[in-house]
Amino acid sequence: MKFKKIAALLLAALMVMGLAACGGTTTSQPAAKSSTTESAPAQSSTAESAPAESTPATTVDFPGKKQITIVVPYAAGGASDTTARIFASELEKAIGTSVVVTNITGASGAVGLENVRSSKPDGYTIAYMPVESTMLRALGFTDLSSEDFRFIGRAMTIPAAITVRADSPWQTFEEFLAYAKENPGAIQVGNSGTGSIWHIAAASVEQECDVKFTHVPFDGAAPAVAALLGGNIQAVAVSPAEVKNNVDSGDFRVLVVLGENRSSVVPDVQTANEMGINVTIQGWGGFAVPKDTPDEVVAILEDAAKTAIGSDELKKVLAERGFEYAYLSGSEMDAKASAELKYFEELIPKLGIVNN
Repeated sequence: MKFKKIAALLLAALMVMGLAACGGTTTSQPAAKSSTTESAPAQSSTAESAPAESTPATTVDFPGKKQITIVVPYAAGGASDTTARIFASELEKAIGTSVVVTNITGASGAVGLENVRSSKPDGYTIAYMPVESTMLRALGFTDLSSEDFRFIGRAMTIPAAITVRADSPWQTFEEFLAYAKENPGAIQVGNSGTGSIWHIAAASVEQECDVKFTHVPFDGAAPAVAALLGGNIQAVAVSPAEVKNNVDSGDFRVLVVLGENRSSVVPDVQTANEMGINVTIQGWGGFAVPKDTPDEVVAILEDAAKTAIGSDELKKVLAERGFEYAYLSGSEMDAKASAELKYFEELIPKLGIVNN
């Protein structure tokens, strides 16, 4: 009997243990399911964060077949006009639509530039931009400046130079400056007109080198060159191209070139920078559109302008005129024009040549 009771008790204990074991397994399963369920939102989140199908970028329908107009702020037939017309012909090939040139003159270029500034900023009206676009506001001709435009490229430069007669006592620019410093105002320097880029060139040398000239304005560079040839003045501040014939004949000597680089017209003459003199004054010509022109349109014009400016035909015309091929992109020219605008707006009032 005792044995049967003991056996019964052992059997009962084993049954309780079995039930306890089954209960433990059941409790752990919901935890596993809960863990799996909680991770599901992460998978859903990943699916939701997947990028949607990209929408194709919209393309600008420019220029289409609509005509583009280039405004030259000077009279037809001049160097700026010739450059613009060759550029227009090459731009037409590059961009695939008609490009025409119109001349709108007045107020030293301000009237033509104002015409472009006030035009619709859609890329169909382009200005031929001379260096004077950075000077006009300081000179008092207008309230516009290069800041009102976005460049699409620069085509050329034409450096200033200081030239004397071949029989003058100055063989070098250093000798010329030394005399000017010892004899303030004794050297009469001709230029192409009060407030012209060539006047500014001579004035910049004065400012940088602490010397004093007597500035003699003429109605253009040619009369100034003639006055030097006649011995009426001692020097001229004009471009190398404008004295080339006299240099070739042995009548003139160019002492210094004030451009970024040496001039192809007088390649043996050093620049002021090469001499350690921080003066860079030069004319330049580029092309620009009103400043609110859309980026996409500016980019199209800039690409086409690069091709047009780099054409053999335009380079040939520039060389024939004594200009230097000097391409800069639109953004590069925007920065350069901004720096020159600041420089001229500080310098010109000091010269007392503001138009009232």
